[in-house]
Amino acid sequence: MRDLTDGGISPRGANQVSVGDFNQTVILDAIRRSRSGISRVELAEMTGLSAQSISNIARQLLRAGLVREGSRAPVARGKPRTLLELEPTGQYAVGVHLDPAVITYVILDLTGRTVARSRRVTPARINPSVIIRRMATEIERLVTKAGIERNRIVGVGIAAPGPVDIIQGIVIDPPNLEGWHRVPLREALRETTGLPVLLDKDVTAAAAAEKWSGGESRSGNFVFFYLGTGIGAGLVINNDLVRGSSHNVGEIGHVIVDPEGPRCFCGRRGCVGETSQPRYLVQLGVAAGLLDPTIDLDDRQRVEHAFTELARMALADDGEARKIMLALVDRIAKVVEDIANLLDLDRVVFGGPHWAPLEPFFDPQRRQDLDDRFIARGIHSLSVSGTDLGEDVGAVGAASLVLDHTFSVNPSALLLGARAG
Repeated sequence: MRDLTDGGISPRGANQVSVGDFNQTVILDAIRRSRSGISRVELAEMTGLSAQSISNIARQLLRAGLVREGSRAPVARGKPRTLLELEPTGQYAVGVHLDPAVITYVILDLTGRTVARSRRVTPARINPSVIIRRMATEIERLVTKAGIERNRIVGVGIAAPGPVDIIQGIVIDPPNLEGWHRVPLREALRETTGLPVLLDKDVTAAAAAEKWSGGESRSGNFVFFYLGTGIGAGLVINNDLVRGSSHNVGEIGHVIVDPEGPRCFCGRRGCVGETSQPRYLVQLGVAAGLLDPTIDLDDRQRVEHAFTELARMALADDGEARKIMLALVDRIAKVVEDIANLLDLDRVVFGGPHWAPLEPFFDPQRRQDLDDRFIARGIHSLSVSGTDLGEDVGAVGAASLVLDHTFSVNPSALLLGARAG
């Protein structure tokens, strides 16, 4: 999406009436990025639009219920200026994150604030069409519970594990979603909800959430390292989402970190994705005599619970459980280090369902080690942090991409079924 803070230079508007929609998005985005409101005079200075154009567009946005007049800012001479700010209830977006372990739902208001959320266990070995109908039912339930007028919902964003075809809206054989072979998820959910829908890759959505909801502090160059049933990397370079030629950037699961490790479905051994799987870690815990040897490794929920228990043991004792968890962190850190050095990043942001149990093992020393191995450390440091958006980050990102259509003339994903104009 377009960023108005890149190098302090803002997109310049045009005063012709024929490009009013473009100018509206420029003004809306400028208002969104202002922390405490912005005056019409400041908007004119920022965008290059005439005072009359700013006045006309502001009037249209006020009438549409997308912005409101806030406080009055004093000036050195003359009467105080009235600040414009977004009207949170002007529009809403729904976000859905399909993870093989859990499906997360959120509703964001126009400012990007989460106003409703829910989580449901992802059923295993159930026809995708059944899951899609359940998604539609849960979306309707959440909208009703939040008391939102349906005509204020601009669309639904879906974040799904890759690979995905975002042009056709198809999920293509994700390794951890059994039976999801070329599923037309975007079209199916549009038909069942009657709402405009977009589909994007989960790590891309997570990076978009970090950039969109974080404002200026999240701009620049960073990788969002997703830790869930699978792992992946969402990238923001020079304030822009990086997508790749097929919009499937971030498939890092097959970087080899342990040549003697378990065999991956790709045919090689020791891929970081395979060695980060809860199933593999639980197997190690069972072999070490730490976990119940009768656990069904095909029962995803039991494996998730056992993985959480293994992490708890590792925090409580400096024995085999801790060795397993620290070895996992070291494998992940090696991949993060390579990405950061390759792309000369400013920050690494971790998130996803498994970040919470792993975060304690990324202690200050390990974070310092990452910075010490950063090649450009003599010029700038590499910061390492967890997302402030919690486990909802994928769903928040999907909804953020929907809101992107309100604020950008070049939105970063296709919203199928959106109203023209």
